[in-house]
Amino acid sequence: MRLHHVIRAQQFGRNVLAEIFETASEMERIVRHGGSDLLARKVMATVFYEPSTRTRLSFESAMHRLGGEVIATENAREFSSAAKGETLEDTIRIIEGYADVIVLRHYESGAAERAASVTDVPIINAGDGPGQHPTQALLDMYTIQKEIGHLDGISIAMVGDLANGRTVRSLCYLLAKCEDITIHFVAPEIVQMKDDIKEYLTKHGIAFVEESDLKAVASKVDVIYQTRIQKERFGDRIEDYNRASGVYIVDRHLLSVMKPDAIVMHPLPRIGEIKPEVDGDHRAAYFRQAQNGLYIRMALLKMLLCNE
Repeated sequence: MRLHHVIRAQQFGRNVLAEIFETASEMERIVRHGGSDLLARKVMATVFYEPSTRTRLSFESAMHRLGGEVIATENAREFSSAAKGETLEDTIRIIEGYADVIVLRHYESGAAERAASVTDVPIINAGDGPGQHPTQALLDMYTIQKEIGHLDGISIAMVGDLANGRTVRSLCYLLAKCEDITIHFVAPEIVQMKDDIKEYLTKHGIAFVEESDLKAVASKVDVIYQTRIQKERFGDRIEDYNRASGVYIVDRHLLSVMKPDAIVMHPLPRIGEIKPEVDGDHRAAYFRQAQNGLYIRMALLKMLLCNE
């Protein structure tokens, strides 16, 4: 099935996931051999209303490595016509005349869907507020498959800010496509996973349990997916943020109880919730995870822009 927009994790079935992952493996080979001109004369616009390092730069690198061109606006909330009151829809209508694909990060949940409703140019959701981050979920699944060797039958602990984490929400949607999955939600009470995700998992027959003892969970899971407490989502609720931050930390003591073939993942950036002492352990997969983002985003650009 040919992709058009990449808006939400739910849109990908197992067959499409397999095609994306196969294409990502092909992209790894292309990178090793110095790139390609597959997307020569194609233009990608990156339109980011929120800060980003990995997502924006990996998309831009992906386009360049495939021979395409990039036009960009960073911090569009302040330094684009949005500051003058222009609507997102009007901005997208303008940019579609300049680019063959638009990568959008926005601070409002549902923004990518709004953008896609007013243009035929492919929209890629690069994160919309606390809503979704589908390309992150794809690279997370790709990482799990590469590191563990399979997707079905795994157990995963999602740790940290589960209420505001668009990465864990999107990953849950993709995990619901798998069989014999168990998810352990480990979060401070104030940022526990929201009911809509738990209802979705229940509807799709995915087992999950909410737990408070990370050390006990770490001894039995294949993946620890750590996340930071997102201070920017708390606004002026500083006391709430302080109560949630620093509760769960991955350090050498946690490593000592983990299975020898388990992995630690993180969407990054980290703010103290994984100690640097963990970085040298073979189970620390988060930098490899970030690298996989390049290959997945190259794969998506190829699938969106090539007419084979």
